[in-house]
Amino acid sequence: MNYWPEFLTIVVAHALAVASPGPDFAIVLRQSLRHGRRTAVWTSIGIGCGLSIHITYCLLGLGLFLQNSAVALTTVKWLGAAYLAWVGVQAIRAKARTGDVDLSTGDAAPTSRAAWTTGFLVNVLNPKAALFFIALFPLAVSVTTPKWIQIGYGVWMTVTTALWFSFVSVVFTKEAVRQSFLRHGHWIDRALGVVFLGFAASLALATVR
Repeated sequence: MNYWPEFLTIVVAHALAVASPGPDFAIVLRQSLRHGRRTAVWTSIGIGCGLSIHITYCLLGLGLFLQNSAVALTTVKWLGAAYLAWVGVQAIRAKARTGDVDLSTGDAAPTSRAAWTTGFLVNVLNPKAALFFIALFPLAVSVTTPKWIQIGYGVWMTVTTALWFSFVSVVFTKEAVRQSFLRHGHWIDRALGVVFLGFAASLALATVR
């Protein structure tokens, strides 16, 4: 059987979803500008790992359970909204920098584990990401497609997601960009905080079923 049409459908749908501005992009942007490339890349890897969780439960058939469980999706929705709101509040509280700018250290950069956890939670607690994969797999993947090929699809999406946001990390950690941000960036950070609060409100008010 030729699986290329199926694979290309997944590639296009996933690419459009990843490229669309959302919480994942916003957190990578903030990490890149405020804390630098290492933190942003680890956050990107965390996002990819979060994505793998959505893919895994879809492959295991648990996506159908989530789709039909109002309690499960509502729980994820409120957890995600609360986490994004917390991130937003932290960003809004950003203070102006004083003194010289040090690009090598950034502003109290989190550990690699903390950065990974941030990316992971932003993605895995987003019910819109969950619903995307719950809808994508039944529509794009045939029930006769071997599991090892479906796993290959999942690996592709996980890796390309991490690579895409790592690329975003590199772009926004260019020296000239960060120098400008670190001198005046508390306003940008506060603006991103408002964006995160907007995402939180959108999740809280959304109907997930």
